[in-house]
Amino acid sequence: MAGETSPRIGGMAPAQVPSADATVHVRDDGRLAPADRGRLRRIPSRRNALSVVSTYAQTLGIIVAAVRIDNPFVWVAAFLLMGRAHAQFASLMHEAAHRLLFSHRGANDWVGRWLLGYPQLTSTQAYRRVHMAHHRREFGPDEPDVPLYANYPVTRASLRRKLVRDATGRTGWRLLRGQMRNLRSPDPRVRSTLVEMLCVQVVLAAASWLLGHPFVYPLLWVLPYLTVWRVINRLRSIAEHGGMREDDDRRFTTHSVTQHPVAMFFMVPYKIGYHMAHHVDAGVPFRNLPEYHRLLHSANYLDDQLEYPSYRALWHALAPA
Repeated sequence: MAGETSPRIGGMAPAQVPSADATVHVRDDGRLAPADRGRLRRIPSRRNALSVVSTYAQTLGIIVAAVRIDNPFVWVAAFLLMGRAHAQFASLMHEAAHRLLFSHRGANDWVGRWLLGYPQLTSTQAYRRVHMAHHRREFGPDEPDVPLYANYPVTRASLRRKLVRDATGRTGWRLLRGQMRNLRSPDPRVRSTLVEMLCVQVVLAAASWLLGHPFVYPLLWVLPYLTVWRVINRLRSIAEHGGMREDDDRRFTTHSVTQHPVAMFFMVPYKIGYHMAHHVDAGVPFRNLPEYHRLLHSANYLDDQLEYPSYRALWHALAPA
C-alpha cells in the first residue's frame, strides 16, 4: 500500500564475525562433524517423557500450592510462575514441532499436539509449517516473524510500550480474537483444529470447576497466557533474532547469549536459550545444545565479543536509549 515503509532489518547484526577454525568436532561453518552429528542428534525419548511429566507436575504443584495456602503473595507468585509454565509448554511443543521430542513420530506428534500445543491454544501442526519456513531462511522472503524481529534497535520508550501492551493483555487479546475468527475459516481443517483446541480448554475449565475451584482456570491459566507469557515470549524472541538480517552465516541471523540459571528457569526453559546452536543445526535435541554450544566456542565460531554476557545486556543493546 502507498505510504507503507519496509521493515528495517540488520540494525543489530555484527559488522564482522570471528574466523572459525575447523576442529575434529565442528567444521569451519559451524556444522558438526559426522561422528558428533550422529551422537548429538540422538533423541533421548525417555528423558524427554520425564520432562513432559515434570512440566505437568510443576504446573499442578503451583496451582495446588496457591489454592491450599491461599495467601495474596502466594497467588501473585503463582500467577507469575504460570507464565513460566506456558514457557515450558511452548519450549517442549517447539521440540515436538521439530520432531525431536520422541523418536517415535506418532508419539511425538500426539504429545506435541494434545498435551503441549492445544492446552495453550497452539496448533503444533500449523506452528511446524510456519516455523520450518523460519528455519529454511531467517529473514528470507517466507520469514513469518519479520514484524517481531524488525526495526531494532528501538528506543526504550518504544520497547516499554510494547511490553506494557503485552503485560496488560492487549497483545494477547488481539491475537486471541484473530485466532477465534478461524471458526469461520473456509478451510475445514483450520476450523476442526480450532474446535479441538477449544475442546481441550473446556476440559481444563471443567476440571477446575469439578474440583471446586472454578476461578483457577481463568486466573491461573488464561490470564497468565494473555499477559505474563506474552512478555516472556517477546523478550525471548527479540533476544533470539531482534534486528538481525538474512545471511547464510547464522551468526548474522541469530543472537547468542550466555545462559544464566535465573533466565533458564523463568524465560528460556529446556535449553531453548542456546539458540545459535539450534539454528546452526536444527536437528540437535535440546538436551545436547549446551555441548554443541561449547563446541562452537572451541572452534571460534563463537567468541566473547560476539556473545552477549546476559539477556539484560542484549535488551539494553536492543533499546539503548
